Amino acid sequence: MPLHVAPAPAPALRSVLTALSSPTAVREARTPSLRAAQGPVTPELPLPVHVLDRITPQGLSATRLAGWRFLIRCGDRTPAAAETMLTPDGWAFSHFFEGPYVASTELALKQAESLQQPYQPRLLSVPGLYMLTLWLHGDTAVDGAEGHPAASDLLVPLAPAPPGIAAHLPHPVADLLPVLTLRATRLPLLGSSAA
Repeated sequence: MPLHVAPAPAPALRSVLTALSSPTAVREARTPSLRAAQGPVTPELPLPVHVLDRITPQGLSATRLAGWRFLIRCGDRTPAAAETMLTPDGWAFSHFFEGPYVASTELALKQAESLQQPYQPRLLSVPGLYMLTLWLHGDTAVDGAEGHPAASDLLVPLAPAPPGIAAHLPHPVADLLPVLTLRATRLPLLGSSAA
């Protein structure tokens, strides 16, 4: 079933288009794969990036929208991604990047398209575990910038995933959140001092 990709805010998309068309408009240099790209490059598949700021022992969590990520397409390849961030003046380009999460995101999106239920794709970052997941939200009609993971939503850990968590294996939030909670709230190692 096709994924229902939420539209990115127009200023976020414009900031990426400006950065792609005018490298001098941004401070950071393009990634090597973008510098070597042959032909036009276009931002596609905007994904809201939510951050899981807190996991408590009870499993309660707080998420916040941190930005929008666009996969950068060049012909039949996706050599990089672009990230935007919300500033006091609105949406602004943040940076280009490449690496394993770009290919892993693309693979997870292709896998998600074969699922029977429609989903709205998002990204969920768990900084405390150095983990990024494709968050497949079951309510396709809501604004992609809002909401929290529902128990029936799916999380697909992207590679590289933390040890013991399989990448590219969809997990219902209700199943994966307790695992993340356990890892994020572990007691300090014996012998360590708490001042």
